[in-house]
Amino acid sequence: MDAFYASVELLRYPQLKGLPVVIGGGRRREDEVLRQIPEGGSLADIALEAFPRLKDYVGRGVITTATYAARAFGVGSAMGLMKAARLCPQAILLPVDFDEYRRFSRTFKKIITDIAPVMEDRGVDEVYIDFTDVPGGQREGGRVLARLIQKAIFEATGLTCSVGVAPNKLIAKMASEFDKPNGISVVYEEDLASRIWPLPCRKVNGIGPKADARLQQHGIQTLGELAAREREWLMATFGRSTGAWMHEAAWGRDDRPVVTESEPVSMSRETTFERDLHAVRDRAELGAIFTHLCQKVGEDLRRKGYVGRTIGVKLRYDNFKIATRDQTLALFTDDGGVIRQAAGQCLKRVPLERPLRLLGVRVGGLVRAGSAQATAAEEAVARPSLPARRGSVADAGALTGSLF
Repeated sequence: MDAFYASVELLRYPQLKGLPVVIGGGRRREDEVLRQIPEGGSLADIALEAFPRLKDYVGRGVITTATYAARAFGVGSAMGLMKAARLCPQAILLPVDFDEYRRFSRTFKKIITDIAPVMEDRGVDEVYIDFTDVPGGQREGGRVLARLIQKAIFEATGLTCSVGVAPNKLIAKMASEFDKPNGISVVYEEDLASRIWPLPCRKVNGIGPKADARLQQHGIQTLGELAAREREWLMATFGRSTGAWMHEAAWGRDDRPVVTESEPVSMSRETTFERDLHAVRDRAELGAIFTHLCQKVGEDLRRKGYVGRTIGVKLRYDNFKIATRDQTLALFTDDGGVIRQAAGQCLKRVPLERPLRLLGVRVGGLVRAGSAQATAAEEAVARPSLPARRGSVADAGALTGSLF
């Protein structure tokens, strides 16, 4: 999907189309003006001067996404909002609304599976689709079906997407970025040298900043230069597994199937605070945030039809050290109150002397609600048992602290 979160927001606020808009950070007091719809009007009637501007932002939130107009100023995802404010101070700043984005996500994926049912879900705004056996899927190399999907999604949602069509998932992923927004790129096997090899190695999903830096140390900047290296040299330099994979990727080889069913192993919610919060001084605020996270994880589980037994917490301190704790319950659950109670017990075993930057709650060991495994576990338990405890902390310290 093209600038998915931002595009959803532009449906609500069409007066912002063509303007630099940044989505990110938590909801702020300034955002409440967006709830004040003029009498007899709609969200589209809110005056431009009423919207918060990036230049007025103070905090350490990060950008989730930005409109293409904002990206023209060098603003992009995962960039700090304060840094973005220096690049594009006039940008309008909107809060993230994940519930709305998930609703649109479910809608566009349903449209796709009605047309091409072999679909792999890759997150809220991206999928892989296998056209192989879809009637008409091979017409114009897949371009006809790609146009049909684009048209159907736009008519139902008002949103655009970009499609990469290729012999495998590796190249299709890269091709989907070629002609954004609202583009279709068809890449054939014989296009490898002309369209893939000139790309920087970072364009391969899986070659991150560290691997790219090591490649550049050896004079390898493009996929063509990577393909020119011997497989044995890559294996000796980057390890047998990674080196062999790099060689295959550079030559556009990928035999991974489109996986239509993938069971999640866990679900989680976390939030980074606008300012550091302390377990004692900010006990009430932290407690409310903590409860909200647990409730939202419970809602996620129920909406997707899962229950879990392993409840965990994640904390990032002001020094960026991370601590985790978890425990396994006797019974499976999707109840926010039960999750809150178990996660609270985990917090008792985490150092809470330092201020916190981030707090997260996780439920693992998932099974389908009502499955034989969940039912058998419930029937086998006659009384509560002591939970199994696990955890790790990236900084030494006493495993005690006040519970918020």
